Amino acid sequence: MTRNTIKPAAGMAEADVLCGENWFDPLEASVRTRIRGFIEGLLESELDMALARKRYERPSLAAAEVAQERPEAIGYRHGHRERQLMGTFGPATISVPRARLTTPAGGTREWKNATIPAYQRRTKQADALIAGAYLAGTNTRRVRRALAALFGGAVGKDTVSRVWRKVKGDWDAWNARSLAGEPIIRLILDGTVVRVRLDKKATSISLLVALGVRQDGQKVLLAIKNMGGESEAAWRALLDNLVGRGLKVPELVIVDGAPGLEKALAALWSDVPVQRCTVHKHRNLLAHAPDRLHEEISADYKDMIYAETKEEIAAKRKAFIRKWRLKCPAVATSLEEAGDKLFTFTRFPISQWKSIRTSNAIERLHEEFKRRIKTQTVLPCAETAAMLFWALMASGQIIMRKVDGWETLAEKPFDQIIDLAA
Repeated sequence: MTRNTIKPAAGMAEADVLCGENWFDPLEASVRTRIRGFIEGLLESELDMALARKRYERPSLAAAEVAQERPEAIGYRHGHRERQLMGTFGPATISVPRARLTTPAGGTREWKNATIPAYQRRTKQADALIAGAYLAGTNTRRVRRALAALFGGAVGKDTVSRVWRKVKGDWDAWNARSLAGEPIIRLILDGTVVRVRLDKKATSISLLVALGVRQDGQKVLLAIKNMGGESEAAWRALLDNLVGRGLKVPELVIVDGAPGLEKALAALWSDVPVQRCTVHKHRNLLAHAPDRLHEEISADYKDMIYAETKEEIAAKRKAFIRKWRLKCPAVATSLEEAGDKLFTFTRFPISQWKSIRTSNAIERLHEEFKRRIKTQTVLPCAETAAMLFWALMASGQIIMRKVDGWETLAEKPFDQIIDLAA
């Protein structure tokens, strides 16, 4: 019995396997061959405008008038030079025109085009595609293989690393940006756990996330911090960072109910209303009861939380505690533990209840983040985890919409707190 041991040549790209006659696309090939001419046409047009005349054309009267207004328009062409450019269209060799322009001091300077800035080797869209592929939850070598066909094999792991370093610079700038001009009226805080490599060992850390809601209802990511846990000190560090960058005191804070977070908020903004996430509390109630009671607890709880008026919520809360204090005391105690913070949303217009009741806005980000990194069991380091989370937003892979009820955000909450105590 014989086996076929023939292997592809070492330099053969993996994408070459699909380069047979049935895979040839004349439209794709035609477009790519015209890319070079199109880019060179843009460069020539830009130089024509800079010199106020076309190639081989003598200065006209109109050009002389332009030269009086713009002395730098006086100049001359002096050949071309080739530059390599890689875009989503693949690699291309571009013939860039050169010229010298007169300076006000009487000297000359080299003309610099705006189409392809100096030292640029890739288009911004190509960089975004490379970064996006990396952010999808893969590594540099896999990115190289995945984009080999699109870029003609021109993407190496070093290129991916360089693009990622640029992303790192943008991340640092985002972390240091001022929040003084952000009209934030609502703050949503929550954390999630990820596994990263610390000291060559897989370790679980917490990513603390702060999401803001502007006056127009638009959600915006404010901060992401990697911490060892969700202690009071960890949350206080994140809140102090926000305040230090100019964040104004919000009108409402939505939390998941973590004890450390609530203590940090009480120490910093004791007068700011706090809404406990009703979904997290629902999970807590179920954890205090046997499985056979889960369905009944869920029905009673949702009937209370999603009642149509404040008065109905108050009456059903009393009924819930009265019933479950007899049937399963731990469930009633858990609900009472949340106190009025579980019902802060009733102080606001009904149109806003849906967006205030839960921290689902951040939970959605957590789910998308976990989906993207599930191919990587352990992330390289703690900072990479925070950067990946931020980059999902910065790259446009996740676009946040306005909160429900944003039209009534200008309305202030009721000063009088409805007595919902049982």
